[in-house]
Amino acid sequence: MNEVSRTPILSNRKLRISTGWFILLLMVLFFGLLLFSICQGNAAIGFHTIWTSLFQFNPALTDQAIVREIRLPRTIASALTGAFLAMSGTLMQGITRNPLGDPSIMGITSGAAFAISLSFAFAPQLSTPALMALSFAGACGGAALVFSIGMLSKRGLTAVKLALAGAAVSALLTSLSTAISIRLDLAKQIEFYFAGSFSGMKWAYVYPMLVIGLIVIALLLVLGRALTVLTLGEEVAKGLGQRLMLVKCLAIVLILLMTGISVAAAGVISFVGLIVPHVTRLLFGLNYRLILPLSGLLGAMLVVAADIAARMIQPPFETPVGAITTLLGGPFFLYLARREGRR
Repeated sequence: MNEVSRTPILSNRKLRISTGWFILLLMVLFFGLLLFSICQGNAAIGFHTIWTSLFQFNPALTDQAIVREIRLPRTIASALTGAFLAMSGTLMQGITRNPLGDPSIMGITSGAAFAISLSFAFAPQLSTPALMALSFAGACGGAALVFSIGMLSKRGLTAVKLALAGAAVSALLTSLSTAISIRLDLAKQIEFYFAGSFSGMKWAYVYPMLVIGLIVIALLLVLGRALTVLTLGEEVAKGLGQRLMLVKCLAIVLILLMTGISVAAAGVISFVGLIVPHVTRLLFGLNYRLILPLSGLLGAMLVVAADIAARMIQPPFETPVGAITTLLGGPFFLYLARREGRR
């Protein structure tokens, strides 16, 4: 009898141990990708140069200056952007219980990019904090427009209807941005944001992203348990004492904040928030206290790997990172949309 009762406990311990080793493996792979990203480029950079540029920096040495001022901010920004977009998608799918939830599909990303295109046209001298604030406002506007259109449906909001409304709003905002770029001869600047790239990344963008990252981590610790309970249904969550309106409002603010700052830094990088949450739930289950940080880790790995590929496909030219993530996410989105349409 004792042996039988111990079996579930032992199996749970084995599961925790195997999950822990798998997370450790992911961490090792992640730091390997970061090092490879810093090494990758037109100039050959070795590990010794990376070490000395971090701890014994000499600005007179060209290789160390390349690492400190070009490669390092680019790598950190790509990791943070991937983490932000993946966690935004995880939060969106968690609070709406919509498997098609993703900032790039729901018009949030396009709204932020449209706001930035307006700044290029009418206020080109905006500072980096002001540009990020404007991007956040554009993300709010894009989300509000999508949900307003979706609510006009007679039978209410569904996953597919929201995705269709998001696609329509994204196409509209992209078309308006293109019209602005043609009318005011701003094609290069606006195309950069709608293609998505980390070329020319500066520390001025990385520092605010690091601050936002610390705030997000603190708030996600609060939201994790509430989102896990929400997967059981809203009525059950209310019965367990969850303040759903507060949870949803806080999650929406985090989604808009992370998406806005990501678009301001790197432009439109699509489908990261769609792919990564599904993969994370498949690997680690439905405990949001676990899958929120792990989706950030997997999202960071995905975008860093995409940025590496962008530099390796046709050197010395760069392929837009957004094109690579779209190539991966487009078929995945069509599969999910078809599955939800059948339901």
